[in-house]
Amino acid sequence: MKKEENASISIMKIICVTIILILISGIGVMAVNEDLKDVKIVLQNGYEMTALTSKATVSDILEENNIVLEDNQKTIPDLNEEVTSGQSIKITDKSYNEVQIAKISEEGVATSLEQLLENYAPITEKIVTEQVTIPYETVTKNSQASGNTTDKVLQEGKDGLKEITYKVKYQNDVEIEKTVISEKVITEPVDKIVQVQKKVTSRGASTTRASSATGGTTYKVTAYCPCSKCCGKTNGRTASGTKATAGRTVAASSKFAFGTKLNIGGHIYTVEDRGGAVKGNKIDIFVNTHAEALQWGVRYLTVSVVQ
Repeated sequence: MKKEENASISIMKIICVTIILILISGIGVMAVNEDLKDVKIVLQNGYEMTALTSKATVSDILEENNIVLEDNQKTIPDLNEEVTSGQSIKITDKSYNEVQIAKISEEGVATSLEQLLENYAPITEKIVTEQVTIPYETVTKNSQASGNTTDKVLQEGKDGLKEITYKVKYQNDVEIEKTVISEKVITEPVDKIVQVQKKVTSRGASTTRASSATGGTTYKVTAYCPCSKCCGKTNGRTASGTKATAGRTVAASSKFAFGTKLNIGGHIYTVEDRGGAVKGNKIDIFVNTHAEALQWGVRYLTVSVVQ
């Protein structure tokens, strides 16, 4: 009997100790649970993970989850800021635009962190290749004929083709920057060659022959304005030092001296300017606005020197 009583007492002691240990463990777990919080971590590739952590700052939480930032990455909020339960940590590229958030802050609009994060618009880059037509030039031979003349096409013109590679930046699917990386000519343009001949009538029959008399030449005529896109400056000064004037000023190659009067399509202009692209049978007419220059486009007109 005595042995049975002693065994019963031992079992009671073990049960009591077990209950005490369970209570102590429960209290410890409750204390730990009170410090734990749910934090969502959004990686740059869009992957989301939820971390249960007792850490306070962003850097500690990332370190706890073995997440290492690259040199071109940052976090929202910053690494040294503390986060609360239910808050998100977003890993993003340093090129993310923060202008919109600055505007919202300036206007004093109350926003949540989630709303602020939505205003971060990533900038993406793409390499784009386009094929562009190279317009052919018209070359006139024996163009000093005057009076009753006729044009004979010796060679038909043919546009060329070139390939241009751009680096294009997009934000919110909108193109914000386009930079030329390289250009490659696929097909060279073929000039159109025109022979200008003077008509000669003999014994009632009409024949033609080349003439060297003074007359007009067919030129490729374009237009430009005083904006930086057209001439790289905005002061309106020509290469000859005069003030560019619509209806008077033209840019021509050095074959025409400054001050030369040209009859272009029936209107008299003065050569007062030069241009890097103004070579050979090409002339640029000055207009007041870029819209007028675009509206003019490309025209092929007869040009002659006014004596």
